[in-house]
Amino acid sequence: MNHSFFNKIVSVLIFIFLTWAASIAGSLPWYYFVRTSGHPLNEHNIDSIVADAQNSHLFGIEVDNDITGRYDSFLHPEKKLTVLKKLAQKVHAIHNYAFVYIAGLECITPNAEQRQHTFFKDHPDWLQRDINGRPALFSSKDAFWIHEGDEDVWISPFAQPWRKMYMERVRQIAATGIDGIYVDIPYWMTHFEGWENTWASFDDYTVQAFLQQTGLNARTDLRLGDFSDPNFRQWVDFRMKAIEDFLTEIKRNIKSVNPECLLIAEIYPGIDFEAVRVGADVSRLYRVVDVITHEYSQGAYMAASREPFDWNRYMVGMLTFRALANNKPSWMLSYSWDGEQHVKPSEAMRLLFLSQLFAGANPWDAATHVMSGSNDYAQRKRIFSWIARYQEHFFGPYHSKSPIGLYFSRNTRNYFAQDYTPSFMGMVLLFLHTHHHFQIVHQNSLKKFKGSLLILPNVKMLSAKEVRALQKLQQKGVTVLVAQKMESDQEPANIQASLKKLNPQQLTIWGSNIGQQYFKQASVTFNAIAQQSEASSSLQARAKQLMDSLLHFARFEPMVKIKAPITVAVNVSEHQGKMHLSFINLTGIKGKQKLVPRPVFKVTLEIAKSLLRSNQLRFLKYLGDSKIIKASDTGGYWRWELPPILDGAFLWEN
Repeated sequence: MNHSFFNKIVSVLIFIFLTWAASIAGSLPWYYFVRTSGHPLNEHNIDSIVADAQNSHLFGIEVDNDITGRYDSFLHPEKKLTVLKKLAQKVHAIHNYAFVYIAGLECITPNAEQRQHTFFKDHPDWLQRDINGRPALFSSKDAFWIHEGDEDVWISPFAQPWRKMYMERVRQIAATGIDGIYVDIPYWMTHFEGWENTWASFDDYTVQAFLQQTGLNARTDLRLGDFSDPNFRQWVDFRMKAIEDFLTEIKRNIKSVNPECLLIAEIYPGIDFEAVRVGADVSRLYRVVDVITHEYSQGAYMAASREPFDWNRYMVGMLTFRALANNKPSWMLSYSWDGEQHVKPSEAMRLLFLSQLFAGANPWDAATHVMSGSNDYAQRKRIFSWIARYQEHFFGPYHSKSPIGLYFSRNTRNYFAQDYTPSFMGMVLLFLHTHHHFQIVHQNSLKKFKGSLLILPNVKMLSAKEVRALQKLQQKGVTVLVAQKMESDQEPANIQASLKKLNPQQLTIWGSNIGQQYFKQASVTFNAIAQQSEASSSLQARAKQLMDSLLHFARFEPMVKIKAPITVAVNVSEHQGKMHLSFINLTGIKGKQKLVPRPVFKVTLEIAKSLLRSNQLRFLKYLGDSKIIKASDTGGYWRWELPPILDGAFLWEN
């Protein structure tokens, strides 16, 4: 037998099966099931891009021939548009999809010193500027993607002549038949060295727009960086709204030409202060884009270097993204390995992709710290083909049955980030460490909350709309628990006045900021706990004590009960009307040294009978096969003792 021919036939059959599985995965569009990687695009490599997608089980293909981010093609896009059209046709012929990268507010002119015309030379007034008038003009020393001799500029979204040309390019790209336009980091320039605290931009276009909207002169009427200044808060809100409006207009132009083409935004800030500084806040942007790609990390930038507590915080971020997405997909552009000598690239990829599936987010494979390639193609093929087999259990809209709600307060994060972020993150970690069923709730999902207890962790700002939504929840029997000290000389007047409007019979004040306290303790001790021979400690006892007190204080009886080491996290949700549980094990993990955890045994699971239709669950080992496991009857609950968990597992109603 010709083994080469046989292998080709098998590869073709596998690819047909995977694309067929993607096409029938419920009624959800293709972009819910993306597993991707990037590809530089030119007229000569279209076939190799298609082959890479087929060979390594990509579904949804990123390509990059950046039209708006290179000055030459921004002025004359015709050649790149032709290549895009050919690429789209080739990709559609294999029943796959493609999306193309374009810069947001950045543009590069190559070999600028040798050229009479560059972006800055032609249009200096279009650039963002700091309060002293310094233009957002950079060179190769400022970022790795700027080559020697190149000119890099960042443009004001209020520069209307540029914006008009930009939207024309967006329409032209959409008209090629491409399936998505991927807009990279649409930010105010505050992330290069020396620009972090500028709160730019103070160019003429932007200053005039702010004056028209508020009557304030941004150059003279603000105390930059002072969140107690109401005028500065208006500047903060204005900058965020500007990025939201910019993306809204991009989407409108895309859909006017090609209604099936997606707007995909790449955003790197997470849920903390960085979102406020750069002005790109995913809690706002999910409303106006089709997909967000989160270039996100916590602690170490590479998965291979992360300590267990870094993984904890990374998962908190992803779970928050999934909540903020309001049933839209979340793609994760996070990096696995970049030369760490004592960690195999395949192990870093394995743990990184597991953590993303744990949260219901879509994986993006990349080599080192760029968007394309792979650190281990064989591992990509193995993991991506396995994901395709079970994708309907990982991706898509999710809901929660009888959870405890943890409230993410955007306004509090915007103005009190230093106090709020550890409070919120610590509260989520407390629930992860004690394995209790929870749901992250935000201002756009308050009306849909189905639980009976909603916790506000150190929330200092509530809008009138949020107060009305909380009042309606109370009318439905929901208890609002405020977890913070309420000392009048320290708390903003806003939260004091807001809480007085709530029904005191359905309001509980727990006068302790347990989220912040727990975050501090966990940040000091969790790594040592995970890396010792037995995953038990005073932190686990403290977590149990806090959670028992909270549940008793709120008179809440959990409907999902899990006993496991503190180093095992569990995510409970509902997909397609069935309960799903995801487990990830960090026991024994040590950054730069060991990414394969020690297995955990005798994890027990109890679920109230009212939540299930039978006593059978399907247990899927990460990168393995599934099997049915049956429960014993304990009265009001079904009880399972789970098989050993190595790195991760997934369960759902059979």
